[in-house]
Amino acid sequence: MRILHILDHSIPLHSGYTFRTRALLREQRARGWETLHLTSPKQGPATDLEETVDGLRFFRTPWKPRPWEEFPAVRERAQMKATARRMAQICAEHTPDLIHAHSPVLNALPALEVGQRLGIPVVYEIRAFWEDAAVDHGTHRENSLRYRAIRAMETRALRRVDHAFTICEGLRADIVARGIPASKVTVIPNAVDVENFSLGQPADPELKRRLGLENRTVIGFIGSFYAYEGLDLLLDALPALTRRVPDAAVLLVGGGPQEVALKAQAARLGLEGQIVFTGRVPHSEVTRYYDLVDVFAYPRKSMRLTELVTPLKPLEAMAQGHLLAASAVGGHRELIRNGETGVLFEPDNPAALADALAGLLSRRDSWDAFRRNGRRFVETERTWTRSTEGYIEPYARLTGRRLSKVSA
Repeated sequence: MRILHILDHSIPLHSGYTFRTRALLREQRARGWETLHLTSPKQGPATDLEETVDGLRFFRTPWKPRPWEEFPAVRERAQMKATARRMAQICAEHTPDLIHAHSPVLNALPALEVGQRLGIPVVYEIRAFWEDAAVDHGTHRENSLRYRAIRAMETRALRRVDHAFTICEGLRADIVARGIPASKVTVIPNAVDVENFSLGQPADPELKRRLGLENRTVIGFIGSFYAYEGLDLLLDALPALTRRVPDAAVLLVGGGPQEVALKAQAARLGLEGQIVFTGRVPHSEVTRYYDLVDVFAYPRKSMRLTELVTPLKPLEAMAQGHLLAASAVGGHRELIRNGETGVLFEPDNPAALADALAGLLSRRDSWDAFRRNGRRFVETERTWTRSTEGYIEPYARLTGRRLSKVSA
């Protein structure tokens, strides 16, 4: 079976989107399926029409906007036309059995156009709704005209595709609420490569010394600094936490749109000596920073995006046997069993966050159980091999092929 995946962007760019894609493609290939991969113009300027990264061959979509195509709506329409043209070329050369479009809808609509023209089944995988992500990025407001227009495009695409996939039950429920039959929607949950995550190792003393974290209780966050992650709430909670845990310090590893605002907030609150910003670190070095952390904090704010979408980072923390405290938004409740694999606290409430962290830090006798439970959850329920079993039935039905659950 040959599957053509249509992607927003891919490795070598680094994001949760590209890492999930790489894992899915690896597992599909392990099952003996042939995968082809096309990225949209949002990959960036294409100097080559093809690129091989980590053994995966990616077709790129060349697109140079003309002056009038720099405007919203006009730009997206031009990008979709470019994606459709490139997709048609690849289909003519490689004759895929199935087209698998991944969000956003800018990939689904060209896939439907080409698939219907050539008689190829089309499936659509939603990792987050484009309209909700745009609200957090400040591109438009919830329920604005543009928001409603994009939502209508998503719903139209979902009605037309042969099957839909998504990453969690929150998104599946939203899709079904739009009138899409539940039998047409399958969850392919986020997962981790357990074999790549060893249980927490002792902290590197030199790295700890260099970052000024010696003799400190370290609250950590490793990832992208987006507004919805709620890192400003973590900083607001720190004064109350240090009254109960005087040696507490916050380690923020990564970067993103909120970095400047967070540094200004730390200065305003007089917390410079208690917060360490490392900036982005090489992917190969991330594990060393994980090992510095006593408790990971995931204070996501409550909004449509976080209530519907499950994050990947808590799974990575559990895979390494780390303690974690997270806001009780819908995406976290799907991953974390309160009092068993982690601690949940009321969203958007710095006092509740401080209480959760202080309470967990005071219960040292329960730490080993938390660590074992988290690791066991990932090993038994959140491996990529198990997650990708959800592709088998829809793929087989749409292509008329018999597909085994066992990897090749």
